[in-house]
Amino acid sequence: MSHHPLRLDDAFLTKRDFLRRCGMGMGGIGLAGLIGETEWLNAGDSIQPLAPKHPPLPGKAKRVVHFFLNGGPSHVDTFDPKPALARYAGKSLPMDYVKTERKTGAALPSPWEFRKYGRSGIEISDLFPKIGQCADDLAIIRSMQAELPNHEPSLMLMNCGDAVQSRPSMGSWVTYGLGTENQNLPGFVAMCPGGYPIKEAENWQSGFLPGVFQGTFIDSQHTQVEKLIEHIRNDYTSQQVQRQQLDLLRRMNLEHQKRRQQDARLEARIQSFELAYRMQMDAADAFDVTREPVAIREMYGNGVHARQTLIARRLLERGVRFVQLWHGASQPWDHHSDIGQHAKLAKDLDQPVAALIKDLKQRGMFEDTLIIFGGEFGRTPTVELNDAGKETKGRDHNPFGFSMWLAGGGVKKGTVHGATDEFGFKAVENKVHVHDLHATVLHLLGFNHEKFTYRYAGRDFRLTDVYGNVVKEILA
Repeated sequence: MSHHPLRLDDAFLTKRDFLRRCGMGMGGIGLAGLIGETEWLNAGDSIQPLAPKHPPLPGKAKRVVHFFLNGGPSHVDTFDPKPALARYAGKSLPMDYVKTERKTGAALPSPWEFRKYGRSGIEISDLFPKIGQCADDLAIIRSMQAELPNHEPSLMLMNCGDAVQSRPSMGSWVTYGLGTENQNLPGFVAMCPGGYPIKEAENWQSGFLPGVFQGTFIDSQHTQVEKLIEHIRNDYTSQQVQRQQLDLLRRMNLEHQKRRQQDARLEARIQSFELAYRMQMDAADAFDVTREPVAIREMYGNGVHARQTLIARRLLERGVRFVQLWHGASQPWDHHSDIGQHAKLAKDLDQPVAALIKDLKQRGMFEDTLIIFGGEFGRTPTVELNDAGKETKGRDHNPFGFSMWLAGGGVKKGTVHGATDEFGFKAVENKVHVHDLHATVLHLLGFNHEKFTYRYAGRDFRLTDVYGNVVKEILA
């Protein structure tokens, strides 16, 4: 007499199931003896795609915070001083340059002064005086290059490594490679106050990677955790009942999964259910900045961007691997008619970003946290013309040369890499394509970008496609 309980599934074995169970049985017993009983039992359990992993190389960064200045901040008004523009103010530039998206006219000098900061003497504009005080911690790249003068493809290129095709985002790649150190919070969080930016969730998509690696969107304009994270609370059942429901659902999914040889998509769905349950406790704590000392909150300042930057630090110290902080979703850095509007947006970020650097240092986290700061492209050194051909006070899009900076996690401090021409239109020295930036970020995290791949549709894909070189000059 059989002592095993009856299972409905056993009554409906397919030929493939029967052969798989019989044919693999003896081999499985032999394998168990080779790898050990514990490993074998673990192999039969559900995989944990977000479990923390060690990178193949000795990376210096363990986590990333990416400040994304949506809309294209002007490099010649922020981190790339061009005194030649003042000499040619109101005049045509003595150079040939590629046409941009809109017509532009004469040279437009920056309305802000640039000052030297720190022992490094790096010049930064008066838009960012507090970030300027951190100049000795920054590696400013003044020779960035994108490909197109349009927001949508440039956003995709910067975030996902491809301007046209749907690809996994940088945050998804990082989380796929490293997992996360806190299983009760998402490994990748994207905070964007006021709703989605252009291209919406595509900016933090997982693409063909399992869905568990997609960024979790947070509308950080809210302060209540119930509004920050949709459905974080269950008002209908207790946590005990929820746990029972999830346990039943998990058993059913595992039975379903046995026939599908660890299907990554199914596993991602299971993990999403579990994560949503666990987040009910940890998320409420992580997003509550009132638990911070008053002095820390004052250091970051007031406003939504100060709050979300402080939340980012709380997430990072709790083990979240990649945090992207969007700025300019509702009011982009896209100032075609008046570049003077940069002042308000810069004020939103200057104090919080400088505070984050200081805060990470005092917590011993700066040296293994990589900070990335920049937008999808720059802006022209020439004034934009309106439809009537008259000058505005703004600048057009410019993908041919712009600035970004990195700090922390293995980055060389107090350095400037590359240069644009004397007017700031295009990169001319030590050019750094977006693919090179991605290759460098992965290197700092412990990955060879050429070998860090995911097989999909018969091809090994990577964040940098078939391009990219590590910018060794900015490595510590």
